Amino acid sequence: RPQGFRGSPRWVWSSNRCFPAPSQSCPITMFWKFDLNTTSHVDKLLDKEDVTLEELMDEDDVLQECKAQNRRLLDFLCQQHCMEQLVTLITHEPPVDMDEKVRFKYPNTACELLTSDVPQINDKLGGDETLLNILYDFLDHEPPLNPLLASFFSKTIGNLIARKTEQVISFLRKKDKFLSLVLKHIDTSAMMDLLLRLISCVEPAALRQDVLNWLNEARIIQRLVELIHSSQDEDRQSNASQTLCDIIRLSRDQSAQLQDVPEPDPLLTALESQECVEQLLRNMFDGEQTENCIVNGTQVLLTLLETRRSGVEGLMDSYTQGFERSYTVNSSILHGIEPRLKDFHQLLLRPPKKPAILTTLGVLEEPLGNARLHGSRLIAALLHTNTPSINQELCRLSTMDLLLDLFFKYTWNNFLHFQVELSIAAILSHSMHEGKPSPGEPGSKEEAPSGNAAPESAEPSEPSEPAAGAPENIMVTHLFQKCCLVQRILDAWEANDKIQ
Repeated sequence: RPQGFRGSPRWVWSSNRCFPAPSQSCPITMFWKFDLNTTSHVDKLLDKEDVTLEELMDEDDVLQECKAQNRRLLDFLCQQHCMEQLVTLITHEPPVDMDEKVRFKYPNTACELLTSDVPQINDKLGGDETLLNILYDFLDHEPPLNPLLASFFSKTIGNLIARKTEQVISFLRKKDKFLSLVLKHIDTSAMMDLLLRLISCVEPAALRQDVLNWLNEARIIQRLVELIHSSQDEDRQSNASQTLCDIIRLSRDQSAQLQDVPEPDPLLTALESQECVEQLLRNMFDGEQTENCIVNGTQVLLTLLETRRSGVEGLMDSYTQGFERSYTVNSSILHGIEPRLKDFHQLLLRPPKKPAILTTLGVLEEPLGNARLHGSRLIAALLHTNTPSINQELCRLSTMDLLLDLFFKYTWNNFLHFQVELSIAAILSHSMHEGKPSPGEPGSKEEAPSGNAAPESAEPSEPSEPAAGAPENIMVTHLFQKCCLVQRILDAWEANDKIQ
């Protein structure tokens, strides 16, 4: 109303429309909260007889309208020719002469529409083999796949696996080359994601078990292990390794959540088998040894040896919390690794050659390298399992002595230092929890308050015998006698004082 007008308004303007004024009990401001003009640009376009899919995808609110299940829009999109056009957009390279800014605009919008999780679109796409075949044919392209289109393809198939499970799994199982094509393109990370969706997104439990059996019969685990080989390019090795690590963690998590499952997970069983571990180690150490292959293979072994889902932090915590474990390492894994400990020892001694690197402290002629760092991680994980035969072999090889040599040689490498710290913490913690005598027994604190001291009759250089009832820990004896841990620390302290 005009400024200074004191009478009650008779009309109120809102959204370019005029309405009778409300009574004084109803605040006028409520009219400004709502946009009463509900007709969208999409609806206006749909009023045109010759509207095209591209015109609709140019509208900013087309995805919003789709998710809001605008009936007219869904009826238009679910026409056969529109669905075929949408699927083609996400599986075929757009013309190279298009403006770079809009070249992948339509494929991106098409993917968002197809994966908007609208039942009408899911039903149409998942129930039409013509559309599924257009989608599947993307895998027949020669590598390398366009990574963006591959992500659209993986997202769309993954959504269908979750929403139209039975239809899509049935379709894929009819395709004899499906798994071979996925592995052919495993250097594209989207294919790794697709494989993991098959393992983790299938419900109900009976169908999931059926899918796992299908993948196991196709020897998917063995074929992924074969890809971790020096003859393969680095991306294929890295993605194969990451896929195996994710399968291990997913399978263990799902097994823990579904403890009443009648059948074991066949993929996890295959991965934890001694044969699989031995094949992986042959790929790493027999023939040409490359840092990439050793690192990727060791990452799989480390995942197999995980006793806690939280990883390294959980491992460190376990030393102060009495070794509570969420998972027990399968003995077949340890049996597969044990004969190859000598190869890891040699790796620490003579790693694959690396060029000198310039650091803030000068030129490092012989870098530690990622392969040796992963070797030290594996030793720490193996010591955490406290396996007697592995402990004996590590003592025979003097691997801890070698790790301490590297510890003091690579003064500034705190990644290595942390792994050596974990190794020593594991040895000492196992010693602390083994063979504790009860109070009053020989060797208990009540009988000998200074139990760590050697008997007076013994020579200073001779170690005291283990107390009765407390069996000697071979790794502790090795660490303090053969490796001279305390003396090394004192020597390093003195050397550091001089340098300072």
